Amino acid sequence: MAGKAKVAGLTIGAALALLILVWMFTAPYLGNRGWRRTPGVILGGTPTPPPADFTPLNDLGGPLIMKLGGFPPFVAYLAYVGTPEGVITATRPDGGYWARRVREGDGDGWLRVGDATYAMRATEVLGDARIPMLEQYSARTGLPMDVPMGGPDPVRDWEVFFWTPR
Repeated sequence: MAGKAKVAGLTIGAALALLILVWMFTAPYLGNRGWRRTPGVILGGTPTPPPADFTPLNDLGGPLIMKLGGFPPFVAYLAYVGTPEGVITATRPDGGYWARRVREGDGDGWLRVGDATYAMRATEVLGDARIPMLEQYSARTGLPMDVPMGGPDPVRDWEVFFWTPR
């Protein structure tokens, strides 16, 4: 009987490990905008040299997929604005995980739009320099600058990160 219990325990353990692996490689789930909202670990895409101008990325539609360097692997789907020099991303000032990881690390990561994956570095933009970037972000995403959307912080108060090729 002890042998059957051991086999059952191993089977359950293997099934749980398999479920966790399946979740890691298929997460995140689709959110209400059709964007994936929960972080995953796989970025995918094809490594691509960065373009001379990131503005055409705005015409591709869909979210940007970001993977940060370091451990643990972390992939998140973000709204973005392509500019001639790089890519603007923003997040609520709520101590979110990815913004904290950018600050604590060197900012290295990868951005994927469509099938193209670019090696990039994020720099936090502080103070009033954020406002023109947030205005572009607001115009592209439709989130109003001065009205809280889904939280206590209007876009005007959000944290901005500017991604440039590395």
